[in-house]
Amino acid sequence: MARYLPLASVIIPLICILVSVAYSPWFNIFDNALSDLGHAVKSSVAPLFNIGLVLGGLSAYTTAIVSRHIDKHYNIVLMYTGVSLILVGVFDEVYRLLHFMVSVLFFIGIALFLLLVALKEEMKIVKLYSATALVVIIVVWIIYFTYRVPRGAAIPEITSVALFAPAYLHVYY
Repeated sequence: MARYLPLASVIIPLICILVSVAYSPWFNIFDNALSDLGHAVKSSVAPLFNIGLVLGGLSAYTTAIVSRHIDKHYNIVLMYTGVSLILVGVFDEVYRLLHFMVSVLFFIGIALFLLLVALKEEMKIVKLYSATALVVIIVVWIIYFTYRVPRGAAIPEITSVALFAPAYLHVYY
């Protein structure tokens, strides 16, 4: 069971996000943030979207707790990232600034994890991938915050998670 937790922590939120998008014809990947799907007042799919984040974060946190064979630094960063993902689901966009702050904490967790992989992994290809992924993520977020391109944050959010997942699964799966 514990072997599948890392996979579950990626698949559960992604499925909930995809289903939420499918049932939200108003959602535009270029104009919205993914969290718009979790707005408790404005989105009919908010419960599904937010529970997906909470379950994904809980699965990631549990992965870190039960993975005693993994370097403790990875586990610490993963616990932090898992808790911050839970908080993103709990404090949806209704909470405005608090939601923004916990979202930033989550994406910082992703960046810290990639940095750790780039510094600690022995396989050069994994080090190179993680370092490159980290640079791409930083550039995408800088472009977004500096120029508001795209208008919504969904593209930088998806980019961050998509580039994080392979490194994360390499370490834990």
